[in-house]
Amino acid sequence: MTLGFIPSDAAMLALQAGVVAAPRAVPRIDWLRRFRGWGWAVLPIASIVGVIFGIRYVSDTATWLTYLALIAVPPLAAVALGWAMRGSTPLAALGAVPLFAIAWAAKDSLAGEAAGSILSALSCVTLGVLLAALTPPGWLKVGILLMAGADVWLVASDLLQNPNATLGAAQPAVGLPQLQSEIFGSVTMGYGDLFVAGLLGAVLATRRPLQLSGALLTLVFAGLFDLLFFVVSELPATVPVALALITLEVWERRARVLSVFRRRSRPAAATPRRAT
Repeated sequence: MTLGFIPSDAAMLALQAGVVAAPRAVPRIDWLRRFRGWGWAVLPIASIVGVIFGIRYVSDTATWLTYLALIAVPPLAAVALGWAMRGSTPLAALGAVPLFAIAWAAKDSLAGEAAGSILSALSCVTLGVLLAALTPPGWLKVGILLMAGADVWLVASDLLQNPNATLGAAQPAVGLPQLQSEIFGSVTMGYGDLFVAGLLGAVLATRRPLQLSGALLTLVFAGLFDLLFFVVSELPATVPVALALITLEVWERRARVLSVFRRRSRPAAATPRRAT
């Protein structure tokens, strides 16, 4: 069954925004604190650049990534359902099993594509939460912006299209589902596009209203950005996430400046005098 571009695209954009909204704020994990540092902020840009150039110049990279996703995505999705996302419970982790079964048994249907995309999205929630636990928030925000910048450069220089096509065409054996990229109807979204959404959601998770604003902004920017599909065939879907982050940062800084200005401009209260 085929699905038109507009409903397919709307579903994928809603999924990306949902990944921003999903991560929960987790307490500091003591045994991870020794590994905490700014260097993890390099991982987002390294993941997209490394994958693209690996596929271009190292044979069988796409096949290797296909099986890596097949092995890693379902357990990571189970961790999201059982721990990393809002509303998670240990029992809910079992939900990854039927999702994988549907993605496998109905891989050529909309139901199978939806199940596979949801598994990938859930795995990105877990990755976002873990990376946020290892990386100072300011540095992780820098990592999100660098990843989006690299994505724009790769698309603009025509370096992304062929590796993406190669990765999307890689098929695991015995009809197993493809979890290395997300396909729903007539729209394809890269795994990195959901990964960056998970990072934004995780870095905002300690402030729920801000996280929901980030999800809404991601959805709005993505919808506007995708109007460019009427003139181009491929867009860097990390850009709406970066724009949402920039908008929130500007708004927060503006609010702080206005708060300081109001405190400074408030007239001092008159000093009471004791009657004599």
